[in-house]
Parts: sequence; C-alpha cells; structure tokens
Amino acid sequence: MKVEVEAIEGCKRRLAVEAPADIVQQEWERAYVRVQKQARLPGFRKGYVPRSLVKLHFADDVRREVAEHLIPDIYRRAISEARLDPVNEPDLQEVKLEEGAPLSFVAVVEVKPAIELGEYRGVEVQHAPTPVVDEEVDATIERMREEQAQFRVVDRPAGPGDLLVVDYRLTFEGHEPSSQTGYQFIVGDKTVLPEIDEAVVGMRAGEERQVPFRFADDHRRKELRGRRGSATVKLVEVKEKVLPALDDEFAKSLGEFASLAGLRAEVRKQLEARREHDERRALQEKVVDAVLAEHHFTVPDAMVGRHVAHQIEHARASMRQQGLDPDRVPWDYDKLVTDLRPGAEKGVRRALLLEAIAARESIAPADVDVDAELEKIAQASQRPLPAVRRMMEKSGDLEELRRGLRDRLTLELLVGHAKIRA
Repeated sequence: MKVEVEAIEGCKRRLAVEAPADIVQQEWERAYVRVQKQARLPGFRKGYVPRSLVKLHFADDVRREVAEHLIPDIYRRAISEARLDPVNEPDLQEVKLEEGAPLSFVAVVEVKPAIELGEYRGVEVQHAPTPVVDEEVDATIERMREEQAQFRVVDRPAGPGDLLVVDYRLTFEGHEPSSQTGYQFIVGDKTVLPEIDEAVVGMRAGEERQVPFRFADDHRRKELRGRRGSATVKLVEVKEKVLPALDDEFAKSLGEFASLAGLRAEVRKQLEARREHDERRALQEKVVDAVLAEHHFTVPDAMVGRHVAHQIEHARASMRQQGLDPDRVPWDYDKLVTDLRPGAEKGVRRALLLEAIAARESIAPADVDVDAELEKIAQASQRPLPAVRRMMEKSGDLEELRRGLRDRLTLELLVGHAKIRA
C-alpha cells in the first residue's frame, strides 16, 4: 500500500492513499458473496441468483458494499502507517474504486500540532490575594435577610422595591393582544418592560394607566425587536418588603447558630474558603496565560468547533433544567459561534499545551486518585462504585476524568515553579 503525506494549511494533512488491486479484488469477492446471499430475482430463490446476474442487476449494491468495508479499513491502515492521530473524520476526495483495479483516494484530516516546548517553569506573574473584609460579610448577611423578607399589603403609592400585583393587557404591531391577571413583579428589578417599570411608580391600588412602549432592538425574540405597542396596567395591590431584624433570633432562624456573632463567624469562614478557591483558580489562569504567551502554535479547527458545540449544548441543557424548551428560542447561531470562537480557541490551546507539558514531565494521575474521584461520584449519585466505573468506561467519561486529574497535577507543577509578585 502506498501512503504519501503532505502538510497543508494549519494542522491539516493530505494523505494520498493507494491500495493494490489484489486487496481490492479480495474485498470485491467478499462483497459478491454478501450481496448474493440477499439477492432476489424472479425465477430464483433468495441466495441462489447466479454470479453473472448479480453482476448485471446488483452492481451498485456490490460497489457500495466494497466501499463501506474497504475504504474505512484502508484509511485506518494508512493513518497507522503514516503515524497520524487525526482529530476529525476524514474529508475523502478523488476516490477511484473499480473492480480489478487499485483503490485510490485522498483523505484530508486535521492532527494535533507538534508543540515545541520552551520555558514553562518559572514564569513570572503578578498576583496579590485580597482578604475578606467586614463589608463583604455584612453584604452576605444582608442578602440572607433579603431571602427571609416578607411582603405586607400597604395603602400608599408604589415605589422602588415594592412587590406589585397587576392585571395587564398588551397590544402591539403584528400580534394578537395578550393579557394576564394577578401578575407580580418587584419595581426596579427589570423583569418587565422599562416603560411599565417607570409608569407604576406613584400608582395606588385600583388605579389604571395606559403605557406606550417599544421593544428593544436587541430583544431575545427577533420578531419583536423594535416593535411598538401599548400596555393597559391596573394596579391591584402594593406590597412592602419587611426585612427581619438583624439580631440573635434572626441567626437562630437560619440554623444552628446561637447568636448573630456565631452567624457572622460562619459566614466569614465560608467566604474565606470560597475566596481561597477563587484565588487559586485565578492564579492558575494567570500562570497558564503566561506560559501560553511563550508558546505559539496553531490549533485544529475541528477541536475548536467541538469546543463551541459543547458550550452551546451546555447552554441548551441549562435551559432544559430550568424548564425551558431551547428549541423554542430563536438562536442566532452564526453570531453565537462568532462570539464563542475566541474563547474556544484559547481553551483548545490551553488543553493542548497542558497535555504536552504533562507528557514531557511524565505526569499521570495515580490509580488511588482516580478511585477517590470515582468514589465521590458514586456517593453523590448513590450508585455502587463498580457500576459507576463501568458506566464511565463505556461512555468515555473515565478517560475524561483521568485527563482532568492530569491537568490538575500539571497546573500544580506550573504554579509551584512560578515566580509570583504581589
């Protein structure tokens, strides 16, 4: 078999492949046997159509059988012989497949770049961790008070922060009117049209107002962008937010806290733990960015495309978890792909560079570390550990888990040798 490899643009490789006629003819003979077993013609039982008639009446079926079995096999042999590890399916071109003649085709594939590692130990970064301050503790506790807030009906004009109950009717260009009774929203939370948010301030229960509005030019629904309309809003109730007193009783209501001081101490502890985690992640990213800046290489478009597709699917899955149907959302996929591509390209460069450094340093997670991660997953999913392992091996997630642990160890190496300036 002949295999010629040519490097073309970026990470693309062009394989010109030719398989000898005898190998092709062997597959043709096997294809005749397979097709003959299934062939039907008037006057013949299934499987007993003569070879000459199979050639005459089922030539396309035979050729399709040969192509489906032979081309993938020859392609696999070719990339093995060329010692290539493609990251995408081949783009097959110039395929020549005839009985009694050599098979030839061109396969264009992408491969991971050969990264020439430079200096990655001892890169310099600036990083000064910020401590948790009293104001952050106060703000967190204030949010906790907000979560425990209650609303009581008041007889006064509506103002910012009030919870309003309204009946409304919307009419706008090109659509049937829509209405709802008992709709609730908080003034100033930007959950309704800005014109309505402004118009309700100063209204009393029982009042009704006509409010002209215009949908924003970047509205999530394309068909509504820039359209004008009118809203009839009737205010049913005004409810005032009442926050719990900031005292020991409030602390006790949140759990096992004997006092407000105990609550503050626990909040600070949690904030510091989260800050430490975030600071570590931020430092890792700075170090990786510094290492990336010292290494220049192209990345396969196929890997970038998969990264973008994964992010889009993650967004769709997140919508489904919120009870929304992503197929009912007018996605602007062209814009989305354009916006996501720079980040995806950086993500691929990051992954490839960490992989190259891990290979240079012979970094690999120990079996005990993999088992510990699997145990966490088993406990969280309440499934037996062997079942979780089998499931992850089958889906390929176990290998992904190993890569994640390997990258974590590689990041620890880079951070451990980095020169950090405050």
